[in-house]
Amino acid sequence: MNATAILIGLGPLIGWGLFPTLASKIGGRPVDQIVGTAFGTFIFALIVAMVNGLSLPTGWNLVLTIASGIGWASAEIITFKSFAMIGSSRAMPITTAFQLLGASLWGVIALGNWPGITAKIVGGIALIMIIFGASLTVWSEHKTKENSKLITQAVGWLAVGEIGYWVYSAAPQATPVDGMHAFLPQAIGMVIVGVVYAVFLSMKGEKSALTEAVSYKQIISGFFFAFAALTYLISAQPNMNGLATGFILSQTSVVLATLTGIWFLGQKKTPKEMAVTIAGLVLILVAATITVMI
Repeated sequence: MNATAILIGLGPLIGWGLFPTLASKIGGRPVDQIVGTAFGTFIFALIVAMVNGLSLPTGWNLVLTIASGIGWASAEIITFKSFAMIGSSRAMPITTAFQLLGASLWGVIALGNWPGITAKIVGGIALIMIIFGASLTVWSEHKTKENSKLITQAVGWLAVGEIGYWVYSAAPQATPVDGMHAFLPQAIGMVIVGVVYAVFLSMKGEKSALTEAVSYKQIISGFFFAFAALTYLISAQPNMNGLATGFILSQTSVVLATLTGIWFLGQKKTPKEMAVTIAGLVLILVAATITVMI
């Protein structure tokens, strides 16, 4: 493993680490955020496809890769809503934990990962560590009924959102399409969701996100998401870091996303809450490492 591979592997740390904080800082409604993110990702993916001479998949492969993007964007709408409820510094570790749980369980059930009793026991312990780590990141020293209710609601919504993230990860696995060729169709799926959601809300009387300036400012956050997705695809290739190491490196983004949310968005924590949050993040990262090393 060389220095170039490591630097590329840390691309998601920057992209996905700053994406939620940047999207929250730019502001707007969840619909504005998903429209801008989708447009930014599409622009980025289209440029990558043109530069590399990549063509779109055909037939059922195209449908599944577009469905992958639809799944991500649908889940991200829920995640953006959770940002408004409890802040990105609390929501990101939770959604990361759910994605790790979903990916691990899908691997065991559908792909035959963790063969043998010992592997399943160790994997089960790692999943418990992920859940416990996520619970630490939302711990409050001074609890109120309102705060506890919001956290419970946000956790419930993020659990539902995991369905979309699962589709995002699983749909391309049902095709022979590699990640680079799936990138643009996924972005197309994201744009479909963003536009349909914006039109749906405008039909209900809300201002159309397609005419709001903040939606187009969110294209910047879309570039950060797309940069992370692209560098992860490159990092996961066998001649770079490989899938396991590339995945672990990408998960470090949750640390930056959580800390920048606290530092730059005014999502304050007491010293005790900060210490417990850091402990939770460490548990999530250690458990993520275990799940891919079994």
